[in-house]
Formats: sequence, C-alpha cells, structure tokens
Amino acid sequence: MKTKIFILIILLMTIFTTKNKAEYEKIFFDLNIESLEGKNIDLSEFKNKAVLVVNVASNCGFTKQYSDLQELWETYKDKGLVVLGIPSNQFGGQEPGTNEEIKKFCELNFNINFPMSTKANVKGDKAHPIYLWAKNNYGKSAIPKWNFHKILINKEGKIENTYSSLTNPTSKKITSEIKKILNIE
Repeated sequence: MKTKIFILIILLMTIFTTKNKAEYEKIFFDLNIESLEGKNIDLSEFKNKAVLVVNVASNCGFTKQYSDLQELWETYKDKGLVVLGIPSNQFGGQEPGTNEEIKKFCELNFNINFPMSTKANVKGDKAHPIYLWAKNNYGKSAIPKWNFHKILINKEGKIENTYSSLTNPTSKKITSEIKKILNIE
C-alpha cells in the first residue's frame, strides 16, 4: 500500500511541476499582425530576438506600465528585445479609442516608440491569431485575464513564460528571463 501511495505522489508531483512542452505546428515568427499605422508587421522580422507581447489599454489602472515597457524597450532593444503592444478593449472597455487616438495617447503621454498593433481581441474564439496560437501552445496561462498581461517569446519563436498584469515589465522576474534568452549578464 505504501508503494502505491509513493508512486501516486511521484506521479502527481511530475504532472504539476513539468513545464509545458508544446509541440508547435507554427512558431510565433510564422504569424503577423497589423500595426497602428495600418501596415503589416511580419513577425518573422523578429527572428532570433526575444519578444514581449503585452495587451495594453489607455484607461486601465495598469496603464502606467507603458512607461516601464518603454524603459524596457530602450534598455534592451539593441541587445535583441522587441516589445509589442497589442491594444484591446475586452477588459472593462478600457481601450475605447480608435487606432489614431491610441497612437496619439501613447506618444503624448508615454513617448511610446516600440511596435504597436491595431486594436485586437486577445481572448475568446475571435481572439487575434497570436493569442489563439499562444493558448493552443501554452495553455490557459497565455490567455490574458486583464490588461497588461505579458507573454515572453524566446529566440526560437516559442513561449518562454507568461506574466500577470501585476508583474511589472521591469521586474527582476521578467528582466532576468529576458537577459537569459539574450545571453546578457
């Protein structure tokens, strides 16, 4: 009886501690998205870089994270990091503006110059293909629960990790993983 319990405990520990090892049919770099200016962003342009994908909103309690995202972008862009903002109005109607209004808000209030996409759905059946891809390959933790949810893509175009809205973009938790991906000390 003790042996059966021991085996069951080991089995349960393995299930709950194993990192998600998805079999990717497509990688992040196979996808694309439209920029705030209406141009196609071919994500293959970001091959061999780390990409932090963040669903953003102008009227959210976490909107101040735009400053930290810009700081992260300025600090690591020359070392291989891309920050990609994807505005979404799916949480509390906190991004009601047009693409032009979003662009103006970001530039005037936060001097944002990292890539930004057009407004998109980030959850549900009508989510943008990036978010459907993330959910299919990484599971529920890739689905945003609120604005400023973060998905870190590694140089191979696979999800390295996800972070809740509460995790600041410049936190040690995120920056240490970015440095690891980019081989920076």
